Amino acid sequence: MKNDFIKYQAQTTPHPLAMEISHAKGSYIFDTHNKAYLDFVAGVSACSLGHSHPKVVDAVKAQLDQYLHVMVYGEYVQQPAVDLAKLIAKHLPKPLKSTYLVNSGTEAIEGSIKLARRYTGRSEIIAAHNAYHGNTMGSLSLMDYEERKKPFLPLIPDVKHITFNLESDIAKITENTAAVILETIQGGAGFIEPTNNYLSKIQKRCNQVGAVFILDEIQPGIGRTGKLFGFQNYNCQPDIVVTGKGLGGGLPIGAFTASREMMATLSDNPKLGHITTFGGNPVIAAAALATLKEITETNLITETLEKEQLIRQQLQHKRITEIRGRGLMLAAFTENAELTNHVILEAQKQGLILFWLLFEPKAIRITPPLTISNDEIIKGCKIITSVLDKI
Repeated sequence: MKNDFIKYQAQTTPHPLAMEISHAKGSYIFDTHNKAYLDFVAGVSACSLGHSHPKVVDAVKAQLDQYLHVMVYGEYVQQPAVDLAKLIAKHLPKPLKSTYLVNSGTEAIEGSIKLARRYTGRSEIIAAHNAYHGNTMGSLSLMDYEERKKPFLPLIPDVKHITFNLESDIAKITENTAAVILETIQGGAGFIEPTNNYLSKIQKRCNQVGAVFILDEIQPGIGRTGKLFGFQNYNCQPDIVVTGKGLGGGLPIGAFTASREMMATLSDNPKLGHITTFGGNPVIAAAALATLKEITETNLITETLEKEQLIRQQLQHKRITEIRGRGLMLAAFTENAELTNHVILEAQKQGLILFWLLFEPKAIRITPPLTISNDEIIKGCKIITSVLDKI
């Protein structure tokens, strides 16, 4: 299987991890030799309820017996998509009540950019240095990592950058700005939280100049930070909320939510201002609905903060210089990139899945399923510290 993977499936790096997967359940992934790997990554924050959660599986099976794809997005009324959008609205403050369902986080970013430009009639987009919002052409345009952008130039114009948490840069948001788009917690840059009411100050400035405030909740959203949406930790409210990853319970989804007034601008002049064939797919919407219900109707959200404290306690080690993030969106930093790389690769040999961050080579990603148990957390942390002890 590995040979065919290399031969026939397009690769994203020259050296993929290439673990051959047999099955996955709960907090574990199993390879074709039936070796169990404790998952501290959750598909890069995507598998909120772990692997093959019974309520998600049951929801998918039930929908399979009803219908699959029937029509392009927005034409037919399909119960799973309607119920999902309604539940998202229930848990967001007014006026964030209208959700556009798409296929991935990066498509939701694309839709939010288009919506902001359409609504304001402006073109300038302001993003943050070291931002990551996806890899399609519009999302890639928001990045300032020239090495990654250069092979694909030209990208969309009128994108400027500010430094996350640097208040003096807020003045760069002007009446020419269509939107400011930020990650609620900067992910690829090293799980950097906003400080000193930074996001509320961005919101205030956007309100002053008539710009749209977009928050990318693709990683911190859906219960991972002790609130259903990460921005609820930081005394602010965006005009557009973008979600993805953990919303789907392991299936591909994205969504952007705004006011009905704002979202209506995509439906006319021109009609089909944004269109997707498979967005709101009934099977995926059923999985997302089951996921969102389980997260909001149990104690999983509040437990993320308790589990965060347990991880911090268990990872007190002289070679771990700091742990950034909130809830179960954490990054443990070592002294250098080589050490981090060693820990990630050696831990996998010992049955623990860890991963890297995009722009911060010293960081070890720790984003397990919200359903992970305390015993599993202790087990995984002991593997990390044992690897560090042997250095």
